[in-house]
Amino acid sequence: MTPVSYYLVLGAVLFAIGVAGVIMRRNLIVIFMSIEIMLNAVNLTLVALGRALGSADGQVMVFFVMTVGAAEAAVGLAIILAAFRNRHTVNADEIGLLRW
Repeated sequence: MTPVSYYLVLGAVLFAIGVAGVIMRRNLIVIFMSIEIMLNAVNLTLVALGRALGSADGQVMVFFVMTVGAAEAAVGLAIILAAFRNRHTVNADEIGLLRW
């Protein structure tokens, strides 16, 4: 059996990659994918800890996180498409929708 620490380290690495993608990239689609990587890292951590503790609470929480992730994907892609149609770019620096 694989130790739980391996899964926790993998989850931390995936989360760090997601944070780096959000901070360093300016493309809205890459930022969106980085957020999804962070959500999957949290899911991995929840499942690993739930398995280690012998509880189903981790899987239940993952179900809710996946539901929120699916809703975020639908709304986020709609916002990105609307921004692209108005500004003809997906660069976060050039899209100032909340500015006058």
